[in-house]
Amino acid sequence: MVTADSLADLTRMPHPQIIEVGDGVGLATYTWGDPDAPVVVAVHGFASSTRDNWVLTGWVRMLERDGFRILGIDQRGHGGSEKPHDAAGYDVRTLASDVEQVLDTYLVDEARYLGYSLGARVGWQVLRDLGDRIPRAVLGGVPDGVPLARIDLDQVRGLIERGIAVTDPITQDYVALTQRVPGNDLRALLGLAEGMRASDSIDPDPRQAPSQPILFATGSEDAVLPGSLRLVDAAPQGSFFEIPGRHHFNAPGSKAFREAGSAFLRG
Repeated sequence: MVTADSLADLTRMPHPQIIEVGDGVGLATYTWGDPDAPVVVAVHGFASSTRDNWVLTGWVRMLERDGFRILGIDQRGHGGSEKPHDAAGYDVRTLASDVEQVLDTYLVDEARYLGYSLGARVGWQVLRDLGDRIPRAVLGGVPDGVPLARIDLDQVRGLIERGIAVTDPITQDYVALTQRVPGNDLRALLGLAEGMRASDSIDPDPRQAPSQPILFATGSEDAVLPGSLRLVDAAPQGSFFEIPGRHHFNAPGSKAFREAGSAFLRG
């Protein structure tokens, strides 16, 4: 029987280890599991955190049970990490470099990759940049094209600077997501969206796709589903899992997604 106390134990966060990356930004990182076990580096989505995306949804518990060591990263602008406002610090290659520097600091030579939404977009770049160091990956809720293209940046800027209500429904969803997680900084996440929008798009071209085995997973009710399928077609070793009955914001909590993802990461 799961009691309130046992649930609290399962979702309790370890003390974060702060790692300073190349431009001086401090990233909060967390570890679970046997130090000698195969490593899964888990990278969360936009306006989320390691706790919100991977702990509260049961991913960390399942992966640890399945024999992995989990290394969670709060991306810059999120969670317990520092939250710079300058869009220049949020280029996708910078975010991918953050992951590489965390692996270097923890002396991890090889890691499987687990990313959702923004974390999956970063993962596409990590797979390209780190090659054989990332032997396989699960990328959830990732479309092709320009990152975070559906957010109306002018409306978010108007909300921050002049208190003008956001009227675009998709942007409202992103703002609500931002406000749902304690500690989020809307200005930092605006900078993130601007920086990512200036980054390269994901091109569904086999000549540009990572060569490692990748499981793409997207909710059956998610508007980005067609873009995810285009990436599956482009990736030489891409496969797809449709998360039944889930949209973009609730897919990480799907038990079916967890089971498919863990099985794929086990290889």
